[in-house]
Amino acid sequence: MESKKTVIIYRDQLISYSETFIPAQVEHFSSYQGFYVGTSRFPTATSMLPQDRTIIIGDLVFPPSLWKTAYKLAEFCHPTWIKNLQALSPTLIHAHFGLDGVLALPLAKKLNIPLIVTFHGYYATADIDLAEKKTWYDYSLDYLKRRGQFFRELYLRKRDRLFQEADCFIAVSEFIRSKLIEKGCPSAKIKVHYIGIDIDKFTQNNNIKREPIVLFVGRLVEKKGCEYLIRAMAEVQAKIPDVELVIIGDGVLRSHLENLAATSLKRYRFLGVQPPEIVKEWMSKSLLLSAPSLTTPQGESEGLPIVILEAMAMGLPVVSSVHAGIPEAIIHQETGFLTAEKDWEAIAKYILTLLENENLRNHFTIAGRKRIEEKFNLKQNTAQLEEIYNNVIG
Repeated sequence: MESKKTVIIYRDQLISYSETFIPAQVEHFSSYQGFYVGTSRFPTATSMLPQDRTIIIGDLVFPPSLWKTAYKLAEFCHPTWIKNLQALSPTLIHAHFGLDGVLALPLAKKLNIPLIVTFHGYYATADIDLAEKKTWYDYSLDYLKRRGQFFRELYLRKRDRLFQEADCFIAVSEFIRSKLIEKGCPSAKIKVHYIGIDIDKFTQNNNIKREPIVLFVGRLVEKKGCEYLIRAMAEVQAKIPDVELVIIGDGVLRSHLENLAATSLKRYRFLGVQPPEIVKEWMSKSLLLSAPSLTTPQGESEGLPIVILEAMAMGLPVVSSVHAGIPEAIIHQETGFLTAEKDWEAIAKYILTLLENENLRNHFTIAGRKRIEEKFNLKQNTAQLEEIYNNVIG
């Protein structure tokens, strides 16, 4: 039996609760084996990643903060890191998100292996202004006090070099591909590849009775558009009072959204972050999912929200928006409903239509599942990713 080739999966901070799609993809490899590499970790990484294939390179040296800073700011790779990674005999590095691609460049150079970068949303779409001239003092202050802003600007300053030196870029939707080209990425280097979902894992549980619940799953940040769903649900509950809105997720807008719900809704729940099994239970007992994503004033967009694919696979009709890669999954009036961004009145109309029409819900259930099986099957799509790896390695 031929041994599997090794690929380094680079995510600088391994990994947040919303990034289950990364190990889902990696653990479906057949001819490759993925080792997860980053400079630090979230607490969630322990339960989400196989620990025997997780390497936190920051922990390999002392003091870790010094060497991590030297790596990110001066591109200095500690010899211990290189020694440990060379021992894996890696064939390539696959970084997720644009900034991680920039941070992985020096590792790829030192290891002399190709670099592939997947773009999901922010770094392909957001407009970051570099017009303001800054002193070294300004940059130091950003690094110490405004770390997010510092690294957004670092990415932008090194983006052209990334586009030139990385070997391949994966766009998670045609929309993201178009945005990368707008930003100057060579079109010949871009492959559109849908991550997909495990269609054997995400199936409708017929033992759970569906209830009058509208479900939202996602981070409570501006681009997810949850505010417009709450406004829509006030209209829905005015006509069907016993319908409940259940919101799973957390984020900077949570208190604002809770206040809005308290003043406008009769039945609602904020459940915070929940493990995947609990999310699946709510998908099994809800009547529909709404994902009213939008483009922020800074230009930030989604790529293609995985939660939409999961819901469709589980027979859950979806009301979403004409936004980013979403129309590549949802065909309006065939597998779900799409509205203009921020159009809470249309969201309300389509939610009411689905709540009042069981036959239409059943139609979307069947058509949505079929579309996921045909286009977003994780096993099939991961095999396609391995072909991309093969072509890059040559």
